[in-house]
Amino acid sequence: MKALTFKRYGKSPEIGFTEVQRPLLMPNELLVQVHAAGINPIDNMIPTGMFKPVLKFQLPATLGSDLAGVVIEVGRDVTRFKPGDAIFASLFDLGIGSIAEFARVPEHVAALKPANLDFVQAASIPMVGLTSWQALNEHSKLLPGQKVFIHAGSGGIGTFAIQLAKHLGATIGTTTSTGNVPLVRRLGASEVVDYKKQNFEQVLSGYDTVLGTIRGDAIEKSVSIIKPGGKIISLIGPLDAAFARSRHLNFFLKLVFGLMSRKIIRLAAKRGGTYSFLFVRPDGKQLAEIGELLESGLIQPVIDKVFPFDQAKEALEYLAQGRAKGKVVISIV
Repeated sequence: MKALTFKRYGKSPEIGFTEVQRPLLMPNELLVQVHAAGINPIDNMIPTGMFKPVLKFQLPATLGSDLAGVVIEVGRDVTRFKPGDAIFASLFDLGIGSIAEFARVPEHVAALKPANLDFVQAASIPMVGLTSWQALNEHSKLLPGQKVFIHAGSGGIGTFAIQLAKHLGATIGTTTSTGNVPLVRRLGASEVVDYKKQNFEQVLSGYDTVLGTIRGDAIEKSVSIIKPGGKIISLIGPLDAAFARSRHLNFFLKLVFGLMSRKIIRLAAKRGGTYSFLFVRPDGKQLAEIGELLESGLIQPVIDKVFPFDQAKEALEYLAQGRAKGKVVISIV
């Protein structure tokens, strides 16, 4: 079968199409014909080796995490799905990829595709949906009436997280460029800072939660807008010692990650707040709950551009430009 792979880590990872063997199923897995694969910024980071100590791949490795497709075969221990079922899933952190004609999907990470979404729309959801869900429901425990600030509201994470936060009853602040202000307001943001005209840390205050999605000094600047007891949850780092412990990493990496996050933890503590790094985990049960919100129309996919399968590499290059409004998806079937 055909898959988009990378052959090595570093500046020249040799990303391209490769003929690979169709996956062999474990007893608890589904064989899925992939109809569409959503892509995420981390798909461009993995081949650089940035996450090599944390994410394990056997090279050459298939790229991509998000998919939507049809089950064509099930392992002997599978009980929740059958051939012919349309599903969506995230394969992130499992050492397997989604930008391929077929993928093996562990049963516990899959959920039935929302009936009102096509495969492209469904493939745009898993990572951004699970990340937002775990950040706002688990880490933040966001309550109705609280305030949440979401960096880069027009991006893949932002467009989903704003809608979820609105559903949870929160007041939402965000940053975006001039042309995207109407989009983020329509999704549910009420305090919108045009970053081309203002600095968010100079005009916002009193936030219970900050969801960090962009690199640079934005996380440190976010400290000034949280209230005492506020939480800064970062999706882009710095990694912290708690993350290293949760992954059972060695002492050296625990030390390194602890040093990397020491400054932001100290700054947050001075405000009476906390800092944590969030590494999303695949979870089919949570994805099914997200699917219910999508089927009810309470949350809607936001898709910037769809690329055909033979332009999958170009899709990653386009995503790397950082200009997408919502998600970028590769249509495979």
